Amino acid sequence: MVTGAGRLLEVLGAHGVEVVFGLPGAHNLPVWEVLRGSGIRLVGVRHEQTAVYAADGYARATGRLGVAIVTTGPGAANCLAATGEAMASGSPVLVLATDIPSTLRRPGEYRGVLHEPRDQRAMFLPVVKGGWTIRSAEALGTYADSAALLAATAPQGPVYLGIPTDFLTADAGPWSKIPTSGQTAPPLDGALDLVRASTRPLIWAGGGAQRAGAGPAVAELADRLDAPIVTTYGARGLVDHPHVVHGPVHLPAVGALWDEADLVIGIGSDFDGMMTQNWLQPAPRKLLSVNLHAVRNYPPDVAVRGDARLVTAALSRALPRRDRAGTAERVAELNAAVRAAVVEDEPRVVGLLDALEGRRVVADMCVAGYWVGGFGRVTRPRGLAYPVGWGTLGFGFPAALGAALAGRVVAVCGDGGFLYACGDLATAHQERLPVTVVLVDDGGYGMLRYDQVAAGHPPHGVDLHTPDFVALARSFGVPASEVDGFGAEFAARLDECAADEGPNVLVVRAALKPPPNTSPRWYRRVRT
Repeated sequence: MVTGAGRLLEVLGAHGVEVVFGLPGAHNLPVWEVLRGSGIRLVGVRHEQTAVYAADGYARATGRLGVAIVTTGPGAANCLAATGEAMASGSPVLVLATDIPSTLRRPGEYRGVLHEPRDQRAMFLPVVKGGWTIRSAEALGTYADSAALLAATAPQGPVYLGIPTDFLTADAGPWSKIPTSGQTAPPLDGALDLVRASTRPLIWAGGGAQRAGAGPAVAELADRLDAPIVTTYGARGLVDHPHVVHGPVHLPAVGALWDEADLVIGIGSDFDGMMTQNWLQPAPRKLLSVNLHAVRNYPPDVAVRGDARLVTAALSRALPRRDRAGTAERVAELNAAVRAAVVEDEPRVVGLLDALEGRRVVADMCVAGYWVGGFGRVTRPRGLAYPVGWGTLGFGFPAALGAALAGRVVAVCGDGGFLYACGDLATAHQERLPVTVVLVDDGGYGMLRYDQVAAGHPPHGVDLHTPDFVALARSFGVPASEVDGFGAEFAARLDECAADEGPNVLVVRAALKPPPNTSPRWYRRVRT
């Protein structure tokens, strides 16, 4: 007999899953038993929210399915914020949560069973791509297969699967994997006409291009069109190319590329509010959208619904190479201007940005993270994970735990957000995860302090008593040190941390001004 727990692990293995993140509970212990000899690595965490954040970080770093296994009721509820971030950022995450025994459930009636939710699936539906509660042990294999396939199929996103605990020890019966088919590029006639008619095209590459692995195709298209490339937060590091702008459109000099373009080619982007300053960027003169689903924030003149890599590569093959018009030189000058603007605006952050260049980074929703997300030089695909999708504070450290399974990663956190999951320093130590936490301590919620002061109010409720972070990390067995600011000592310490094999923490005492890509400093304003 193959039990439900055994079938679940069999399905995960069939989808190439090599690691899962989770926290045990009375209802999901049968899964822990089969994990023992399954060959799938279990990374045990200290909070269910961490399990989903870590699965998300793993998915962003590797492009593979991230799996979180949690227990019933309150354990499942703890996952919701992290699942919402995965949904907003298009991360392929499978949330596997147990439910109370099917024999104790009465539809429409709350009985007070341990951990009983009234409708656990309903809690997740607003923040997942799809979700089911299994109705029989025999259906477990098929539903788990469908859920894993749905999460990993573009457009990717989290999927919830609820499993009544008694099904984990019952006979799962037979199962056969659902067949899948490949994708092809759709017709391009209207798109080609639009591109051929343009003289000043701009390529706007988003997270969908990153998830599709469209970097080489985007580079080739930029070469053929002699067009500059602007990348959204989700596409940082997509391509290392002379036409890539190393700053956000929240700077007027970069935003001018959008204003001047007679065609914007949006590849894998929905043109969300955080990138467009809540759509205060004017509608493009012409817009070609390459996306898997309809884009409504700016209605396109032509929409090609398909995989970003396949469609972009097909566009390149069908277009002649244009004469060089100085785009590389203009972008180089623009990048130098971006750098000069950063030095003038906040010289204290330059050392952080320089020290992080070339490293894999996970940034939290903190002032230092905003600088990294907007102005950090990312030189590799999937080299930056940034929670701007939903904007969940506390993402950085737990997501980095998952990303660390793809190699050494730096988590840039503030003193407020780090405390959300500081207990998982125990996970980092126990699993010997190669993560360096750069913990920027400004004594509170620096962004919110800035908001209050900018509105003419004295700070209130945003200055925090913070612990001795070095002593805290060391109490978990994690090496830690501290420096003042992002000068030469910081750079040297970061190099030492990166050369270590396990986790470490570098506390930086510094208070930074928020960057221009944060909403209080957006240069486009509502006209009155």
